[in-house]
Amino acid sequence: MAASTSRAALLVLADGRFPAGGHAHSGGAEAAVKAGRITSAASLEAFCRGRLHTAGLVAGALAAAAALGCDPRELDAAADARTPSPALRSAARRLGRQLTRAARASWPSTGLDALAGEFPKGAHQPVVLGVAARAAGLGAEDAAYCAVYESVSGPASAVVRLLSLDPFDASGVLARLAPEMDELVERAVSAARRVGVEGVAALPAASGPLLEVGAQWHAGWGVRLFAS
Repeated sequence: MAASTSRAALLVLADGRFPAGGHAHSGGAEAAVKAGRITSAASLEAFCRGRLHTAGLVAGALAAAAALGCDPRELDAAADARTPSPALRSAARRLGRQLTRAARASWPSTGLDALAGEFPKGAHQPVVLGVAARAAGLGAEDAAYCAVYESVSGPASAVVRLLSLDPFDASGVLARLAPEMDELVERAVSAARRVGVEGVAALPAASGPLLEVGAQWHAGWGVRLFAS
């Protein structure tokens, strides 16, 4: 049973200072910078757009489905199937474990307790995000917005550090992507609402092969600024 609705809880959950561990992850940006695919605000925007329409859409749909109360075990298995890279699966579970801790401290609930018991090493982060949103009294759209925004805000923040990119330029990238975020949230929530009838096959399975390959390459580095 979700708590009474408080839209302000969305600000808490999406805040970069919420101790969910996301600051330590670049969303593939560190590997893309090293490979020369991100060199400026323009190439950052291209990278974020690609990530938004692949990883962002999938994460948004998973989070929305979890917020709707779909079975977290089925959603976690669906997340695994949509994440070919072992390095990305591991990173998603580490983030999920950290988010579970932060969310249980912020919005105690039986749903989060059950999730922690079922996945002691962490469920996939978007699944945890949806369960946390539900515990906070938020809806599927809220959870999807949080996941979709995180999919691009993390890389944008990372590139500010990696390239000393002007923070104003990074913010401009996110602002220009905002209309596409709206569209993708709508698609994500629509897919999530079909899970009850069609099962997890209704969820999008958009892929970003360079993100997967880059994650495996990045995992083997001896020295790196970000965990993934």
